[in-house]
Amino acid sequence: MGAYIVRRLLLIIPTLMGIMVINFIIIQAAPGGPVEQMIAKLQGLQTGASSQIGGTLSSDSGSRSDVSSSSGGVNKYQGSRGLPPELIQHIEKMYGFDQPAYKRFLIMLKNYAVFDFGDSFYRDRSVIELIKEKLPVSISIGLWSTLIMYIISIPLGIRKAVKHGSSFDLYSSAVVIIGSSIPGFLFAIILVILFAGGNYLDWFPLRGLTSDNWDQLSAIERAFDYLWHICLPITAIVIGSFATLTMLTKNSFLDEINKQYVITARSKGLTDHQVLYKHVFRNAMLIVVAGLPAAFVSVFFGSSLLIEYIFSLDGLGLLGFESAINRDYPVVFATLYIFTLMGLMLKLVGDVMYVIIDPRIDFDSRKF
Repeated sequence: MGAYIVRRLLLIIPTLMGIMVINFIIIQAAPGGPVEQMIAKLQGLQTGASSQIGGTLSSDSGSRSDVSSSSGGVNKYQGSRGLPPELIQHIEKMYGFDQPAYKRFLIMLKNYAVFDFGDSFYRDRSVIELIKEKLPVSISIGLWSTLIMYIISIPLGIRKAVKHGSSFDLYSSAVVIIGSSIPGFLFAIILVILFAGGNYLDWFPLRGLTSDNWDQLSAIERAFDYLWHICLPITAIVIGSFATLTMLTKNSFLDEINKQYVITARSKGLTDHQVLYKHVFRNAMLIVVAGLPAAFVSVFFGSSLLIEYIFSLDGLGLLGFESAINRDYPVVFATLYIFTLMGLMLKLVGDVMYVIIDPRIDFDSRKF
């Protein structure tokens, strides 16, 4: 197992670099970068989110700055009326665009290797400070959602497998299908309307993870206040995500229950409870438990953006979205780097969990 872990750790480096290269090329090719936005502001042009996405820069008078990109990824700006070339060069140097694209990429990788992510273009703060500030929100959403999802889905999936074909299996399957067919963000909107002062009840807060008087609360009151604030966001994510894990657990147990060793165990006089939890459970839970790191990454990075937006939670998902819209490249690439690195590391943790659950698995014989 040790040799396999070393190979996987070494494989992380080219994988991470490949992902960064592809995203660097895509982002650099997109119009509406920081230099273009600064030129537009100096010319008195309006640059909203729609113009940034579409890459058009227009003013009330209809004038437009001509922007062209070289094959190396370095933006050159010509025809900027009223702006001297020296000023444009200064702007390019200020944002680091005076260097060729490959040099900027190599410098970025060198800094990222020591976790030096630089400063945000627009927030006057270091990227690492921004990530530390937003991280508690995203960790709260991802950790609690994954934990509750497993607490609900595993017992439910086991029960459905044991009672396969019964009325319980039928009715619970209907609930699972409904949960899987409605997106989490739609459940979030429904919860806001029903319980967060939308049109009916006003039982839960709609903003932040804590109340304004957090510093004045006791330890117990802080715990309840925190749970009070995350109740609706976590509920929305769990309802929209538990269906897949439930059916995975059920199918895994059904597959094991029908195997020959289960029939042999029953023929020896073991009870159904003993067969289920002494023989079936360990084998069936292999794929479920080993997928825990991937499930956490999926909830942490995949489901947080819309939930954070709906419940006004200032987390990493919202930070990454706003940074992409504003072309805040240091924040975009730093969050991409951290998310990708965490995903690759947690994937390795999942493989290690396979071996812990079932020592018969031998990764050392594998080449990759």
